[in-house]
Amino acid sequence: MTPRRGELAAGPARASRVATLGETLTGWPARPLASFHLVLALAGLLAVLGVVMVLSASSVSSYDPRTGGGQYGLFGKHMTYVALGAVVFFFALRLPIRRIRALGGATMIASLVMLVLVLTPLGATGGGAQRWFVVAGQSIQPIEFAKLSLTLWGAHVLVAKDHLLHRWRHLLVPVVPAALLMFALVMAQPNLSGTVTLGIITLTLLWFAGVPARLFAALLLGAGGGSTVLALTAGYRLARILSFFSASPDTAAESYQTTQALYALADGGVFGRGLGQGSSNWGYLPGVENDFIFALIGEELGFAGCLVVIALYAGVAVVGMRIARRNVDPWIRIVAGTLTVLVVAQAAINIGYVVGLLPVTGVTLPLISYGGSSLLVTSAMFGILANCARNEPRAVAALRASGPGRPGSFLRLPAPDVPRRLRRFR
Repeated sequence: MTPRRGELAAGPARASRVATLGETLTGWPARPLASFHLVLALAGLLAVLGVVMVLSASSVSSYDPRTGGGQYGLFGKHMTYVALGAVVFFFALRLPIRRIRALGGATMIASLVMLVLVLTPLGATGGGAQRWFVVAGQSIQPIEFAKLSLTLWGAHVLVAKDHLLHRWRHLLVPVVPAALLMFALVMAQPNLSGTVTLGIITLTLLWFAGVPARLFAALLLGAGGGSTVLALTAGYRLARILSFFSASPDTAAESYQTTQALYALADGGVFGRGLGQGSSNWGYLPGVENDFIFALIGEELGFAGCLVVIALYAGVAVVGMRIARRNVDPWIRIVAGTLTVLVVAQAAINIGYVVGLLPVTGVTLPLISYGGSSLLVTSAMFGILANCARNEPRAVAALRASGPGRPGSFLRLPAPDVPRRLRRFR
């Protein structure tokens, strides 16, 4: 059949539209605000996924026929934290970078004071540990705020001593002694998982500051040795380690949660049993809305849902490192890189022990697990990361060019201070 004249004319036009669309999609990552938009998208998707999964996980456990408690009580609390987290995110996004950096010292002192006070009668005890403050019925974990404060303050000190960092003593002091003080206070609670995350922050700060490879290797070996000693010197931690290496899991003891999590993942198959259809919601998996929510994702959304979650955190890793590389301010580079490693490392640890690759440590899944302090601090981390993204030189130029009243004008900010001596980002 011979094509009509209109069809012949429409062919090149359609090909041109397809080519234009392809150029738009391939050229979008190079746009000035691409990193900023990616942070917003990733944080939003993780938060929405968390809302959905917490609703599914808590709708059964929240209901108590003896007291008439509604099945959405826990979900309502989570939504309150999500709303507060959105406010914290926006505040961290709008606060000028120089003010965030200036707050590092004050937040560090406040975190140390809180870590001391939580060990006094002001702290609440539960599960054999004293890690919380209880205010108006809500628990607050100082360790979560300590993670952020150590990042901000440590980056400030390392950048301020930039001209002295070729001497290893100046590289380690005072960041490492202050971190060791935090380790001691957190282990006194006791809280090994919190100590591990603080160790990750310390090592990441030193790595991005340019610590020599030999010294970093020595620090890494020391951190590994210290973690091993701490894990083996407490009875319950030793029991978890032995249970992890045991060839025959004891479903009635320390490996119960891990075993039930593996059952949940196996039941999910490829596409899952559907939202709200998981058996883990009915008490078979303790802590399903907190530490083991990834198991519920695997049960209800299947292997495909698990891949989506992993892809989102992989996206956080790629975008966070992109932000660090594209900035010219050394402080922003160190903070962006450290916050990215912290979020992704916590996700990797959580997923690792849910699928049985790591011993259970009690690290939550960022922005997805039910939470109070953890959710608020993680929201602040993503807000600071988005703030760092809009401080990229090309982003600053684009936001200034937008002008008042134009799209994106609500994101305008002063130009960052460009130091005379820029450090190459490793």
